[in-house]
Amino acid sequence: MDNGVRTGTELLWSALGGDPALVDRVEYGGVSGLLPARLPVMDLARAAVAVCALAAVEHEGLPGPVRVDDGAVATAFVSERHLRIDGRTPVNFAPLSRFWRAADGWVRTHANYPHHKAALLAALNAADSVEAVAAAIGERKAVEVEAAVYAAGGLAVALRTPGEWAASEQGREVAARPLLTRERLDDAPPRRRTGPLRILDLTRVIAGPVATRTLALLGADVLRIDPPDNPELPDQHADTDVGKRTAALDLDRPSDRRTFDELLYSADVLVTGYRPGALDRFDLDRPGLVTARLSAWGDYGPWAGRRGFDSLVQVATGIAAVEGSAEEPGALPAQALDHGTGYLLAAAVLRALTEQASEGGTRLVRLALAQTGHWLSHGLPRYEAGRYLGESEGPLGRLRYALSPVSYEGGAAGWSRPPGLAGADAPEWLGA
Repeated sequence: MDNGVRTGTELLWSALGGDPALVDRVEYGGVSGLLPARLPVMDLARAAVAVCALAAVEHEGLPGPVRVDDGAVATAFVSERHLRIDGRTPVNFAPLSRFWRAADGWVRTHANYPHHKAALLAALNAADSVEAVAAAIGERKAVEVEAAVYAAGGLAVALRTPGEWAASEQGREVAARPLLTRERLDDAPPRRRTGPLRILDLTRVIAGPVATRTLALLGADVLRIDPPDNPELPDQHADTDVGKRTAALDLDRPSDRRTFDELLYSADVLVTGYRPGALDRFDLDRPGLVTARLSAWGDYGPWAGRRGFDSLVQVATGIAAVEGSAEEPGALPAQALDHGTGYLLAAAVLRALTEQASEGGTRLVRLALAQTGHWLSHGLPRYEAGRYLGESEGPLGRLRYALSPVSYEGGAAGWSRPPGLAGADAPEWLGA
């Protein structure tokens, strides 16, 4: 496997604080050429899965090796597209979750959940139809739609180029911070466990549920909690809640809150996926707990309190413009920010548990889809033809040419001579 793949795994494992020597346990294979994109999506996917498996091996004290199959990775990163329920294809995006042409550019909305759809229609003062929403957005500037919909509690993001995102305040905040943060908050002893790892899951949609789905695969008892009046979408539940148990609790109801506090007191890990600040009033801090917090934009900058999803992060950060153009936006071949962050989140939890077992301490890890997007765009090696080209002067003039891919230790660094004029050489062997 190429150095870019190994470099991606090494970079992620380093961000997780892992022992560099363990990376040699990872073996790669499978079908090549999957998840094609202008950005190195397959490298992200492969590396995220690799470090998740590596963290599991480390946590369980197993020797490895860790085997990463590209076919399995690519299939898992589009798991929602492969899902069938009694032969029925699930709905991944509702009709009003899509790109729209605004008066001066493009906007992408997310209206899968009923309350987000209602907020979108209220902000636009539009009827519930594609035609009505298209007309309402077409009359306004993209950033005006973004601001109005967010103010109403909905989700809409104006398309930005990479340069526009980099120049924005939120873009600068994201670029200035690491891919993820890992903190030891105190010297509390690790919690004593007599059974399987207990994980309280307060996440939604894809990234967080992928993380907890993976931890359930590894033997954890994962209990997901949702508010009774806002359950997960049925098809989303079918895809991402395999291996878990789910329950409904209203944390504003005293009896449900007592039940939740009892669960939290006896949990080993708490994973949250709500926007920063949304759960602060419930005081979820507990000594000895490993807490993993996931958000769309990070808990910093002017967008810290905003909701967000993978598709919207792609649009805001310039990824959609890279995969298409500013005139016709595109998308990654998978919701790779969600899935990649999900496996990375699972790895971060496992690494925190491994460190806690020997060192103690209440642990906090934080990840954001926007940070994963920045790493995809700037942290991974990307194909640049110039690295593989050479130049020479000769009878034909100045020649730019592709370097030979045949390379080995002690081998030739390049050809010994440029091409000459066709047919101009003597018909004899050198040195004859």
